[in-house]
Amino acid sequence: MDTNSTEVAQSPIMKFFEYEHLPEQLQVVSAQLCEVAFHLDSTLPAGDEKTAGLRKLLEAKDCFVRASLE
Repeated sequence: MDTNSTEVAQSPIMKFFEYEHLPEQLQVVSAQLCEVAFHLDSTLPAGDEKTAGLRKLLEAKDCFVRASLE
């Protein structure tokens, strides 16, 4: 997934969904959540609820990545 697309203005939080810097085993988990986040960011209107939802999805992504380390 191209996380540097300039076609749609992205929410500032989207930079934290990037995963290319992670080790390959962690990229598998993170990439799936990145896809969901980018889809939601590009299809939902801007607003407080979208921001809160993306923040919670980022928290979940972090948990899932840490869980894959165990």
